[in-house]
Amino acid sequence: MAMNAPTITDIRALEIIDNRGRPTIRARVYVDTGHCGYADVPCGSSTGSYEAFDLRDGESRYSGRGVRRAIANIHDVLRPALLGQEVTAQRQLDHLMVELDGTKNKSRLGGNAILAISMAAAQAAAAALDMPLYRYLSAEGHVLAVPQACLINGGLHAGNDLDAQEFCIMPVGSPTMAEATRLVCEVFDTLKVVLEKKHGKLSTNFGEDGGFAPPLRASRQAMDLLSEAVEQAGYADDVVYGLDIAATPLYDRASGTYRFDGRQRTSDEMVAVMEELVLDYPKIVSIEDPMQQDDLEGWKAVVDALPGVLIVGDDLTATNMERLRLAIGAGAMTALLCKVNQIGTVTEAMDAARFAQRHRCPVVMSVRSGETEDDILTDISVALNAGVFKIGGPRGSDRGANFNRFLEIEAELGPVARYAGRDYARLA
Repeated sequence: MAMNAPTITDIRALEIIDNRGRPTIRARVYVDTGHCGYADVPCGSSTGSYEAFDLRDGESRYSGRGVRRAIANIHDVLRPALLGQEVTAQRQLDHLMVELDGTKNKSRLGGNAILAISMAAAQAAAAALDMPLYRYLSAEGHVLAVPQACLINGGLHAGNDLDAQEFCIMPVGSPTMAEATRLVCEVFDTLKVVLEKKHGKLSTNFGEDGGFAPPLRASRQAMDLLSEAVEQAGYADDVVYGLDIAATPLYDRASGTYRFDGRQRTSDEMVAVMEELVLDYPKIVSIEDPMQQDDLEGWKAVVDALPGVLIVGDDLTATNMERLRLAIGAGAMTALLCKVNQIGTVTEAMDAARFAQRHRCPVVMSVRSGETEDDILTDISVALNAGVFKIGGPRGSDRGANFNRFLEIEAELGPVARYAGRDYARLA
């Protein structure tokens, strides 16, 4: 006799804080097997206008950032509709919540409210079936992504004058995730010494992504420091680099120009800057959001100018299928940044990632600047066999949680595990 599928018996949500001291949601989904899954919702600082709506209270508490309204929607609207539903029917659950919301960007109930349940339900289903989440989401998951570790922060994620938001190392030459993690930590320690020597102790303050936020003004300064730390640590042959320009906040619509590296630049000049950076630092293999989110022509110009470099769509696509089709059709990107909270459900995020992979666009999974110690994104990355994981710097348990979860999965999979390494861009 077939066993009945586990069903949802209760859903509870709580207002917690993220790594920046800002409120977010923790949801718990209970099932009739006695199991429970929980999930915390990540939140971004640099957000595009095509993202799912992050519902906030707008009251005086927490400077208007409270999430009591979203939590009320979980308890009063979503919970009654989901009680008794099969927790293993992830697509059905996510579709039902999207239908209950009824808006294009999940603004009625809140993308954060919907995502909290979506992720917690996936965890509850995996627990009820006695499976790790990555295996529950995909029987084929076995790839451990190359960590794109942000070691120098700028832009909206740091209190310095760097316009570009992230300068990252990617340990593609490491044989395993364990060795890649060690490399990242050793370069991080070496960079701290280099920064203190050149710019003083204040240069080792931190940004929101777990990297340093030194008092720099130009991208080349950051790249020189990062390259020097990699060289001193002895890993020059094993490391390539990724940048996040995060160009949308740098764009002035009135003048049609970007503020970048000390002066205003046209779209054509931004393309030229990207070319110059890759020419001067040929181990830059990934550039995220080099142009503002609606400049499709500019994006395509960057793609055409830099063959072989991953041009990663973040604000451009917002993990949104409609935007993804537009960008891929225009030849405006060559890789997808996948952030589950940009779209608001596990199903939609994985659908977008798999669509990108089918169109030969590698997937770069990504955390947000506002994270907790929830490591669910690591399991989703492995389920998708993503080639790159934009993980942040190694400082803080909010970033360390994902490194450590990768290490757990690598040990659990044993010889089946495959570290993406130099194949990071071919895993589509």
